Amino acid sequence: MLTRVSQSTVVCQKPIALSKPRFLVLHHAGWFRYFFGVMKIPVAVVGANGYSGEELCALLGRHPHACVTAATSRQHAGRKLGDVLPRFAGSPTLGNLEFSASSISGLLASDAEFFFLALPHGLASEFAEPLVAAGKRVIDLSADFRLRDAAVYEEFYGEPHPAPALLPSAVYGLPELHREEIRGASLVASAGCYPTSILLPLVPLLKSQLISSTGIAVASASGVTGAGRKAEIPLLFAECNESLRAYGLPKHRHLSEIEQELSLGAGAPVVVTFVPHLAPMNRGIHTTIFADPAPGVTEAQIFEALHAAYDHEPFVRVSRALPDTKNVFGTNFCDISLRMDPRAGRLVLLSAEDNLVKGAAGQAVQNFNLMSGYEEFAGLL
Repeated sequence: MLTRVSQSTVVCQKPIALSKPRFLVLHHAGWFRYFFGVMKIPVAVVGANGYSGEELCALLGRHPHACVTAATSRQHAGRKLGDVLPRFAGSPTLGNLEFSASSISGLLASDAEFFFLALPHGLASEFAEPLVAAGKRVIDLSADFRLRDAAVYEEFYGEPHPAPALLPSAVYGLPELHREEIRGASLVASAGCYPTSILLPLVPLLKSQLISSTGIAVASASGVTGAGRKAEIPLLFAECNESLRAYGLPKHRHLSEIEQELSLGAGAPVVVTFVPHLAPMNRGIHTTIFADPAPGVTEAQIFEALHAAYDHEPFVRVSRALPDTKNVFGTNFCDISLRMDPRAGRLVLLSAEDNLVKGAAGQAVQNFNLMSGYEEFAGLL
């Protein structure tokens, strides 16, 4: 239920007082809804004018249990979302909402309970620290809190970690791997776009020892929105159109969280070769993974293991059909398939996802649903 207080502001009604923190009530009551199913949780999107931030606003704006009370942009502060992002023009929940400046005091005054940080790495921690200290719940789309080891962050990102004290309490936000930890977390670091497309096919196979943990090689191709909304020559239309090129070799930053989570799944250190590519499309990621099957393992056994891992999952689809980015466009699905190459003795795993949804905003909303006790697919199907 929304209360319109002016032409430029839409706010959530205030909740009634509960005898204990509401996220605990929701966690234990499952289907118990905010204010008995009537109220919506007030949320804020920090960095709402980027590609991921815009997608977050779109998903949260139609979410049955969320209400966007604040959307920040230093560049567009004071302007209406519908004027800056025309897709929201006419939206009763978002069109007249004004961008606010990115300040902690302003965010706390918004009465939001959840904060989505759609900011570059390094900047997100500046907001996460005071928000978590104020008792708010934070879902960070940057890389600031995905790694457990501050030294690994410094190795891959070239600077000391900005808030190492928060790392022990941060939960890696890939629901299919860390669902129960996400439910009760105050700070969730949503998994990166490339890592999601790589971890989902590989982790179940490493856990079941159906593949070798050595010799894994990955080639991924991402749409241009993966680089963010910024004016740089390599991202201009004339540079990207009719072009396919590798970048970030040989040590792309996402390798750090990929190897961290693969190592956790395997129970031993895992090192992989990862080659990302920029593809001439707006959005989408297609990943091809090469791995060595364990002796005697068949294609049927690999399929069986993936079906066992994901047939109960709302957003992972395993089939014999080869993944295609057009089939996941605008959705929170990750499609997975595979082929065994008996001639080379190699396993080929393939996946596809929308980098702005399952690879960013949709995954963040999936985490929000878990943290709030709502249906995991709320607002995403």
